[in-house]
Amino acid sequence: MGALSTFDTAPFDGALAASVLDWWHDAGVDLLVEDAPRDWTAPEPARAPLVMPGQAPAAALPVAAPATSLPDTLDAFLAWRLSDAAPEATWDGISLTATGPADAALMVLVDCPDRDDGDAGQILSGAPGRLFDRMLAAMGLSRETVHVASVCARRPIAGRTPAGVETRLAEIALHHVGLVAPRGLLLLGNAASRAVLGTELTDARGHSHVIDHKSGKTNVVATFHPRFLIEKPMAKAESWKDLQRVMGDLRA
Repeated sequence: MGALSTFDTAPFDGALAASVLDWWHDAGVDLLVEDAPRDWTAPEPARAPLVMPGQAPAAALPVAAPATSLPDTLDAFLAWRLSDAAPEATWDGISLTATGPADAALMVLVDCPDRDDGDAGQILSGAPGRLFDRMLAAMGLSRETVHVASVCARRPIAGRTPAGVETRLAEIALHHVGLVAPRGLLLLGNAASRAVLGTELTDARGHSHVIDHKSGKTNVVATFHPRFLIEKPMAKAESWKDLQRVMGDLRA
């Protein structure tokens, strides 16, 4: 008798599929494994267009180069993040903009909106949002005093940023930080740590970092996302140490 119970796969719809992908992501599985070794860094081989008998080959369509310039004011930037020009514009769901004062002393950056955030109309809602509010209150802060944003304006499938746009989204996040120019930046979760610091959360935690941007310098602290703390309450003590480090940076 097997250890795993059987289940009916008939109702395996899109929501359930996304839930399963979430589970594997949380378990640390982030790539597919094939039977034969594959060079993932090799360029994709060119493929000849399919031409039906008697049909003339179609002319190649011009490929537009990706835009490199970003709006240089916060209002224009936030509007751009919700526009069709943003990298996530073709993803499912709705885009959520940042909230909070433009001149906030503390900026908070997460990976992406959660599934319930679209209905709530703000990043960090539901149970993770309630825990986040308690974290801010413990620091003597509130949503009205901090600038909250996400690396991805929309939630990618399974909550994981596609590798093809990860670098571009990191550039956009850093540009956002430069427009706000906060004294402190709190990164919640691994994806936010990679985007800003270029390192995994396990290596980023435990000390403050400093990043340069066009408006000066900002102290950065990385800690666990509230959704992780809900699943692993024992990590709250370590997270509190990180929050105390943020408080010290803001007072300095």
